[in-house]
Amino acid sequence: MPARRSPARRPTMKDIAQRAGVSESAVSFALNGRPGVSEITRDRVRRVADQLGWRPSTAARALSGEGAATVGLVVARPADTLGVDSFFLQLISGIQEVLAERHLGLLFQVVEDVDDECAVYRRWWAEHRVDGVLVVDPRTDDPRPDLLEELGLPAVVIGGVPDAVHPGMSTVWADDAGAMASVVDELYALGHRRIAHIAGLPGLAHTERRIRALRAEAERRGLSEVRSLTTDYSDAEGAAVTRRVLESEAPPTALVYDNDVMAVAGVATSTELGFLVPRDVSVVAWEDSALCRMVRPWLSALSRDTVEFGRTAARELTALLDGGPARTVQVPVPRLIERESTGPAAGV
Repeated sequence: MPARRSPARRPTMKDIAQRAGVSESAVSFALNGRPGVSEITRDRVRRVADQLGWRPSTAARALSGEGAATVGLVVARPADTLGVDSFFLQLISGIQEVLAERHLGLLFQVVEDVDDECAVYRRWWAEHRVDGVLVVDPRTDDPRPDLLEELGLPAVVIGGVPDAVHPGMSTVWADDAGAMASVVDELYALGHRRIAHIAGLPGLAHTERRIRALRAEAERRGLSEVRSLTTDYSDAEGAAVTRRVLESEAPPTALVYDNDVMAVAGVATSTELGFLVPRDVSVVAWEDSALCRMVRPWLSALSRDTVEFGRTAARELTALLDGGPARTVQVPVPRLIERESTGPAAGV
């Protein structure tokens, strides 16, 4: 048997001091940007550190109060719904792109509910694990902002309520109400008067905004057969709710789904029940993705640059970590892309 190779030894400040010909305290001063050494010595120490591949220990940084060089993201959703959710994959891609530029790590955790999420924040704060957090899925009755303010953890709420003010907490949001209005405008112009909104998780701020917006648009036009039904975002519940509404006495002529996965499941269920898309029922997906163009008919969908959404949130958090003020930033309203799944209501 070949001998087991010993793990590589990480370079230390002592190694740098020996190579640079200075004391360990001088190395500490030089690498931490503190006074006590000349600029010539500081430059020599930094060059040697680069040559040896030395990097600061995040654990040591935390213990010294200098930060963990890491930000946190906790998602309180069923784990089995995240793997097929294109929104979160793209959002995290954008976040990671900005963090990588700053050499910051991302600590990611999935939990069962908001209580568990709050417990994670308390643990991270006590252990100095993160310098700040990105908060997703804001709730209508949300304990997290007050907790994070109490802990003093800088935070950016993604999709938050724009008028909510918390010191040290920024908000990056999209106009869900405006996006829903654009969908209803298009469906109404096509003659649709019975519209079902297959919504996401109840209690989420953006879910409630979309439901309120749909109700307001229906009232403005005098539409009485418009409703929203909440789900867990999964294809299974999307299919089950689709079956329920299409088997009702007065089935809707248009279905609006809060994500692409449910929309695809809805098309399959509609076809199984004998409803042709878009002849008998039109379908709109909230989040555009490659999945919307991998089915027949291609799905009309609301499109936005979700990767840039993530970049924006990460930039706002790094600005807070740099000492900047809390801000509210609005990203562009999602734009409806019309494809093959929407058409005139039957009989129009």
